[in-house]
Amino acid sequence: MVDSIEVADWLRLAHTRGVGLTLVRKLLARFGLPAHVFSADYNALRTVAPASKIDALLAPVDAALLARTLDWLAQPGNHLVTLADAHYPPMLLEIPDPPLLLYVKGRCDLLGQAAIAIVGSRNASAQGMANAEKFSAVFSDTGLCIVSGMALGIDTAAHQGCLRAGGATIAVIGTGADIIYPARNRPLAHDIAAHGAIISEYPLGTPAITANFPRRNRIISGLARGVLVIEAAAHSGSLITARMAGEQGRDVFAIPGSIHSPLAKGCHQLIRQGAMLVESPHEVLEALAVNQNDNKRQKSNTENDTSAIAQDGVLDQIGFDPVDTDTLAARCKLSQAELSARLLMLEMDGVIELLASGAYQRVS
Repeated sequence: MVDSIEVADWLRLAHTRGVGLTLVRKLLARFGLPAHVFSADYNALRTVAPASKIDALLAPVDAALLARTLDWLAQPGNHLVTLADAHYPPMLLEIPDPPLLLYVKGRCDLLGQAAIAIVGSRNASAQGMANAEKFSAVFSDTGLCIVSGMALGIDTAAHQGCLRAGGATIAVIGTGADIIYPARNRPLAHDIAAHGAIISEYPLGTPAITANFPRRNRIISGLARGVLVIEAAAHSGSLITARMAGEQGRDVFAIPGSIHSPLAKGCHQLIRQGAMLVESPHEVLEALAVNQNDNKRQKSNTENDTSAIAQDGVLDQIGFDPVDTDTLAARCKLSQAELSARLLMLEMDGVIELLASGAYQRVS
């Protein structure tokens, strides 16, 4: 980790307005550490940077940002990892535009652990949430770290599935590391910081700015060996993550859905473009050549799912596409009263969900 003497120079280089990562990497390649950049004379800097950028580079560090960062670093569990740090994630060094700094809240050791990213819709269905939790838990059991963006929906379910399985998870956020967004995920953020890590490339105090979230997606995909997309609309931000994963040479996986569901359109689009269609976590693990060990919890879940299906033939008749009660009553040869009672029990068991349209859909 950097000490307080180095912090000012790294902040000054990383957050100089108008100086992008491309120029920063050129400066570091030419001069070495930030301290060497700032000790170089004008003519030496001019060999790398245009004159219009040099005045900005030579401006002093933002005193308020420095004070805020040093105060934050003084708190237990907070770290600043630089591009020159031994703790810097090796997977990120492979991408074209690795962040210069990572503000890390939690476990730095996870930055070098084998990982898979799980992303998807913020407005996920109960089926999608259940899939995210299940896949995340199974991946965690093999020792993979789960990377996601701590957004509502699929991201939240992926983090929760990992934590409940006793695994390790990383949340890559689009705000400063001292800001929790969305606010309703505050308890989840505390759990991730305690058992995993929250990371950001943005300076402390950076609020939720729309343009920052697509950019942070390159870090989500960059940290992982592969990206799994679970439910995504046709123009979902998850497709940006998948595209970046492909550009970075990562594997992309997608779970298909009903042809009638708008949340399946993005996944189907990815599959047409070459993403691997997967129906179980084990297909992903096989593709990534991850060693899979049998465990009691997985077997127990399978037995419970089988038991739930066997309890009521109505579930078989529902299938996996939404179905209205009139159609279902005809299939099952039941009265509406009898059908309603059975649907209520299945809904309480968590194996079906009632959609806004009034139709029912199978969850597991």
